[in-house]
Amino acid sequence: MDNKPISQNYDETQIQVLEGLEAVRKRPGMYIGSTGPKGLHHLVYEIVDNSIDEALAGHCSEIKVELLPDDVICVSDNGRGIPTGILPKEGLSAATVVFTVLHAGGKFGGAGYKVSGGLHGVGSSVVNALSEWLEVTICNGEHCYFQHFERGSYSEEIKIIGNAERTGTQVKFKADSEIFETTEYDYDILLTRLREQAFLNAGIRIVMEDLRDPENVRGETLQYEGGIKSFVEHIHTKKGLETLHPEVIYLKKIDGDNSAEVALQYNDSYNEVLLSFANNIHTTEGGTHETGFKNALTRVFNDYGRKTNLLKENDKNLSGEDVREGMTAIISVKLTECEFEGQTKTKLGNTDIRPLVEGLMTENLMNFFEENPSIARSIFDKAINAQRAREAARKAREMTRRKSALETASLPGKLADCSEKDTEVTEIYIVEGDSAGGSAKAGRDRRFQAILPLWGKMLNVEKARIDKVYGNEKLVPVVTALGCGIGNDIDLEKLRYGKVIIMADADVDGSHIRTLLLTFFFRFMKPLVEKGHIYIAQPPLYKLSRGKQVRYAYSDKERDIFIKELGGETNAKVDIQRYKGLGEMDPEQLWETTMDPSHRTIIKVEMEDVVRADEIFTILMGDKVAPRREFIEKNAKYVQNLDV
Repeated sequence: MDNKPISQNYDETQIQVLEGLEAVRKRPGMYIGSTGPKGLHHLVYEIVDNSIDEALAGHCSEIKVELLPDDVICVSDNGRGIPTGILPKEGLSAATVVFTVLHAGGKFGGAGYKVSGGLHGVGSSVVNALSEWLEVTICNGEHCYFQHFERGSYSEEIKIIGNAERTGTQVKFKADSEIFETTEYDYDILLTRLREQAFLNAGIRIVMEDLRDPENVRGETLQYEGGIKSFVEHIHTKKGLETLHPEVIYLKKIDGDNSAEVALQYNDSYNEVLLSFANNIHTTEGGTHETGFKNALTRVFNDYGRKTNLLKENDKNLSGEDVREGMTAIISVKLTECEFEGQTKTKLGNTDIRPLVEGLMTENLMNFFEENPSIARSIFDKAINAQRAREAARKAREMTRRKSALETASLPGKLADCSEKDTEVTEIYIVEGDSAGGSAKAGRDRRFQAILPLWGKMLNVEKARIDKVYGNEKLVPVVTALGCGIGNDIDLEKLRYGKVIIMADADVDGSHIRTLLLTFFFRFMKPLVEKGHIYIAQPPLYKLSRGKQVRYAYSDKERDIFIKELGGETNAKVDIQRYKGLGEMDPEQLWETTMDPSHRTIIKVEMEDVVRADEIFTILMGDKVAPRREFIEKNAKYVQNLDV
């Protein structure tokens, strides 16, 4: 071991100056969030966003995105083409500067773009820096220009390669395997994002093609004249939901260079889908535009209810939660200068956009209700029912609290708690079945591991309101054990365990129980998922033994490898035990394979796309059979080695 003392000096020799795009390659996460799949796909978004900005400026009508063999990406548009003239100060072509200099672009207040998304002068250069190679071809109506880069650098200046009457830009690149964990793109993830952009920019034509496998070429042309109205219709169609009124309510208002548009429609579910965008950027944490929408929506409902006597004098006002039940809404604002809170661009901070959205909703939605009283009544009745269910849930919650206070111990009787209280180390296993629960209790480390056994199938909350949860004997123990509440009352400061681990059998029933629990956490305890507290245990499928040698295999592939290892060159007989359930393992085996932090495998449940997650839960757990059948038929090929 090197025992040289660490220098305590902090002087000019310790200051690093990173030249050019070196900073991006040194700290890629600062620019694209991560070097995992999410960051990889972000490269494509940045180049596409540049083309979208051309469309917003009125100079681009078609964008083409191709996935080529070896996961090369090619994005082309029919916009004006990146300027190629020489910049006097830099002595370089403007196009070269765009791809090699951070914070160089046409989106800093010039006349080129009134509205834009992307990373504002960082996107193209960041993609270039994080690519093994990148090639750009630009046509300006007279000539076509070409330049080749490798890891952000170039050896040849931009050059003319021919004449052309057309205009546009083509960017082709290969993500750098030295930077990214994987360089393989997911077709569905890219298609979802491109579809979103097509909805947000009515009329633009986006063509996507996957040409990686010549025998399985696929693609789609995305063009929606209805814009965000079509977006709402698509969500309802995909999820197979019945709508309360036939037409999507569409509202729009323009104030100078700023504009806001809203599309909303109510359906027969209990779930709210609210998606907001600012300059085509999905603001997943909301912001001033969402606040304005929610406030105005609640106010309009209550004002209309009082005005039409649907709310009597002594009736309580409807809450925001009541009026948004079963609502699918898209909010899209376009403004000259987006102010986001934080680097992630997920929360809009512009204060002037809130009154714009509030005015849009207050004036136009009230007019719509007055002109369409039958639609207003059907929506209003749903909100009243939601209010009654919320009140029933409040009473059930208070009853549960009073009951707990009267009992000697307020924690569930079947819970085997841990002695440690620090949520940095505590974890709770929610275990399927009493027999598996018994093994888990005996095999655990009781200092930091708690065990809560569940038995039988629990409530499918996709088909239930929150008041039904408080009366469910399977879910109440989970809520009580975690201690942080549910729905709008959730408080993660009160969470008793840092890790909530679902441990179910590796069979169809176990998969169903996992899905039911995940549905519950997503619908009523979503912050647990968002903050990374939910995990899925991975028990082994097989135990392989030969003499005193024992191996545990978590897949058929691993089983076959261990058979060869244990059998050796003589192909000696290897005993193979297929675990049908957790209850077949004794406490020592369960600890060694599934619960020991130094050996176990657990999967953190993460939510990269809330819209896609909402859609999947509705399809899998909702009432409609047709969307579920379609989903199963499409994805059955990915399920392998399921021993039923």
